[in-house]
Amino acid sequence: MNQLNPFLISNSWVFIPFLLWVLFWKGCSLWIAAKNHKKIWFLALLVLNTGGILEIVYIFFVAKKKWSDIKEIFSKPLS
Repeated sequence: MNQLNPFLISNSWVFIPFLLWVLFWKGCSLWIAAKNHKKIWFLALLVLNTGGILEIVYIFFVAKKKWSDIKEIFSKPLS
């Protein structure tokens, strides 16, 4: 018999924004790593789940991108 975890039911208001936060940063960091041909970083970012911390560190400190670069990712049409 499967029972739902009461923690997930009562705290879904925390889970959904956190999930969106992580997906946003993971998507941006994977996109940047792929465009820069950084295979090791791409794999590390793909496999490790750090709640967006590693992704933010990669984007702003390793790849040295600015917030305007992140906005540009979403404003360009796919070609």
